[in-house]
Amino acid sequence: MGKRENFGSRLGFLLVSAGCAIGIGNVWRFPYITGQYGGAAFVVLYLIFLVLMGWPVMTMEFAVGRGAQQSAGKCFETLAPEKDRRKWKFYAIFALVGNYLLMMYYTTVCGWMFNYMFKTAGGRFVGITGDESGEIFNSMLSDPKQMVFWMLLATVIGLFIVAQGLQNGVEKVTKPMMLILFVLMLVLAIRSITLPGGGEGLKFYLVPNFSQWKGTEFLEVVFAAMGQAFFTLSLGIGALTIFGSYIGKDKSLPGEARMVIILDTFVALMAGLIIFPSCSAYDVSMTQGSGLIFVTLPKVFAQMTGGRFWGTLFFLFMVFASLSTVIAVFENIIAMNMDAFCWSRKKSVLINGGLLVLLSFPCALGYNVLSFIHPLGGTSTILDFEDFLVSNNILPIGSLIYVLYCTRKNGWGFEHFLGEANTGDGPKFSRSFRGYMTYVLPLGIIAILVGGYLQTFTG
Repeated sequence: MGKRENFGSRLGFLLVSAGCAIGIGNVWRFPYITGQYGGAAFVVLYLIFLVLMGWPVMTMEFAVGRGAQQSAGKCFETLAPEKDRRKWKFYAIFALVGNYLLMMYYTTVCGWMFNYMFKTAGGRFVGITGDESGEIFNSMLSDPKQMVFWMLLATVIGLFIVAQGLQNGVEKVTKPMMLILFVLMLVLAIRSITLPGGGEGLKFYLVPNFSQWKGTEFLEVVFAAMGQAFFTLSLGIGALTIFGSYIGKDKSLPGEARMVIILDTFVALMAGLIIFPSCSAYDVSMTQGSGLIFVTLPKVFAQMTGGRFWGTLFFLFMVFASLSTVIAVFENIIAMNMDAFCWSRKKSVLINGGLLVLLSFPCALGYNVLSFIHPLGGTSTILDFEDFLVSNNILPIGSLIYVLYCTRKNGWGFEHFLGEANTGDGPKFSRSFRGYMTYVLPLGIIAILVGGYLQTFTG
């Protein structure tokens, strides 16, 4: 297989890792779930859980990858005590299946972003009124040719970039893409908060009102904040492990994880600054739900001076956010197969490319040709089912496995984890965190797992 690839720079590692974490969880799910659960008060809880839960688990993923110098397919087996290695082999299959499942619907959603960017740039939303925005979205979903074309475009672009290698493809493309994404967000946020009438939206988003929650409603909000803080970072699926395996030991991993989380959180918070003042300025509901991006915002841009320009910039930013995750997870899938079967990068891309295209078809056709399939009952779609498998199962269970592996003697063990995580310059984790990471953190993850099931089947 030759020498293991490495990032060309620390900035490349940080931006590619942030690109993996930054995705529709930040710029689609975060604004609408913030709107549903009370604005600024929800944001405060989200930030608390990001530090308490997201930070240690991300550090563990990076540490396992850097310690093993392997992808998620081999790392657990490599670092575990020899007598216990067979017990951890199962995670390789678990991680690989999880990555395939994520891409089975994520490529379709990324395709939606491409579609809407070109629709907006082409003037499709100029002068729309009433329910036309919703009709345009539903028309896209019901058209199999449209859905498959944009899914294929997102998949082919992602595969082409990954095929060029870590430095010449993934890093070379993701670095400028992420830097442009940050600039786009700042420009859009400044435009939004300076709109006449945007003050109410800013107040809703920035001034906490905890008095709105009582009893069981508060617990529901806590679980939602825990879940969002967790899922936004793409934890537990091994996607960050591969990037940990590509970096040197000059910087401590708590510090690197902190930087990635800051970048990820910046994007989520900026998304709210773009959306809530805009909704307020044009008297559009801020608690719209999942239709906020594709149904509500096109109405806002249709009314805004220069809306075609601003709308195109917004969906370009959405393309970058979703495509960065596609590239990162594709790299993980390609690398896991390279490690497991000693394939060349080219062979791994060709085999997995065909497989990923085939696996993405059910989701793309789930709103039209296969719309009669309701896996979770009611009006649920194939996308809903695939997202449930990933978000409510793979991510929390995978993260729980990482925590147990890094804190138990029959895994890597806390001392080995701590030694790897604290190697290099920067912030360190104290041994006093051991009790929290060994007992409290697993219980928190189990709570997310149970909460997700309760919300899906009883909510």
